[in-house]
Amino acid sequence: MNTNHFYEITPELERMAKMSQEAATIQPELFTRYDVKRGLRDLNGKGVLVGLTEISDVCSTKIVNGESVPAPGELYYRGYNVKDLIRGLSDQSHFGFEECTYLLLFGKLPTKEELDAFCAQLARYRSLPTSFVRDIIMKAPSQDMMNTLARSVLTLYSYDSHADNISIPNVLRQCLQLISLFPLLSVYGYQAYRHYHDGASLFIHSPKPEHSTAETILHILRPDSRYSPLEAKLLDIALILHIEHGGGNNSTFTTHLVSSSGTDTYSAIAASLGSLKGPRHGGANIKVVQMFEDMKSHLKDWRDEEEISAYLTALLNKEAFDRAGLIYGMGHAVYSLSDPRAELFRTFVERLSKEKGREDEFALYSTVERLAPQIIAKERKIYKGVSPNVDFFSGFAYSMLNLPLELYTPIFAIARISGWSAHRLEELNYNGKIMRPAYKNVQEHRDYIPMGQR
Repeated sequence: MNTNHFYEITPELERMAKMSQEAATIQPELFTRYDVKRGLRDLNGKGVLVGLTEISDVCSTKIVNGESVPAPGELYYRGYNVKDLIRGLSDQSHFGFEECTYLLLFGKLPTKEELDAFCAQLARYRSLPTSFVRDIIMKAPSQDMMNTLARSVLTLYSYDSHADNISIPNVLRQCLQLISLFPLLSVYGYQAYRHYHDGASLFIHSPKPEHSTAETILHILRPDSRYSPLEAKLLDIALILHIEHGGGNNSTFTTHLVSSSGTDTYSAIAASLGSLKGPRHGGANIKVVQMFEDMKSHLKDWRDEEEISAYLTALLNKEAFDRAGLIYGMGHAVYSLSDPRAELFRTFVERLSKEKGREDEFALYSTVERLAPQIIAKERKIYKGVSPNVDFFSGFAYSMLNLPLELYTPIFAIARISGWSAHRLEELNYNGKIMRPAYKNVQEHRDYIPMGQR
């Protein structure tokens, strides 16, 4: 049976949508009159305080003479500066994502023995239920891997005989299993889609217990399972930088919000995935890559700063790329002078660009990184500094790793599931109340009108 008509936007539906839009319109001045914090932010863009956490700290200001002023960005996991965590890995052979996951979940850095036991635990959990790949992942594969990932997470509920038990030991077990399985669910979902929709060969590599999360991703994604040490190290750094970013980002707040209702772990994580999928949150690095592809197709000389500046100006004036008036990868809701994640990532991206022979492309990114803040300041009225965010370099890094665009946001999720897990455990452990913020009704009360008089 042809069901295409189910998905058509008919003239009648357009008419109904217009009515719905009119019914949903609230005058902007009402938000000011009632002091409503739109987007849970005040007029200065600062987030409204809704909770307390010990998991991470996002710092973008410092106190000078009793006043808060912009400062270079800093990011802390459980009190440790992420710069120090990554520097501590530089001369060591082990990967850092698992170490940071341990830190977020248990509040302390592991000893070597503790880390080895933790990695062994994750390796034991990195196994899907019998026939799950065939019965769930291979059937009706979606073109969007985030939807595939969410569907798989919700389906895992059916395989868990203690799915609704929200005791801390059981939730920790569920979280550790999801942390272990996210790479498989994401990559296998992509392989299935490529096979059935694009006719590509199907590769389902089994994970190896000795592999880190970064190595597992590259191993099960690539047909020959081969990768260089620098490739694995760069992906590991990317996972560390995306693992956590405070309780107020949209997907982590979703974790707290949904967890406060007492629902099961699978439902809470699926809700967070729905949040992360949004292009205003987890999908931004895809926009950066697409913007640069458009830029390269229009530039005659990648080294001509005047030509680059003209393109960036056209972006802001809605005359180039998607005509949204944005230079993607520039600016952040919290950071102003700098995003520490972008600064840390930059060095590793530069190293990989040399290994891949893409120095010219990295030079273009560097030029845009330097020119864009100047052009934005010239063209826009801004209240704080503008600098590259982590998305500016992550998309380029993923392209050098030959990761498909479809997996860019799932890679984010593979990292952030560790942060979500820590926040879910924190919410369940410390808070016994369901979150219920207030909305003020601004619709006047009306008398009922009988059908014949309407």
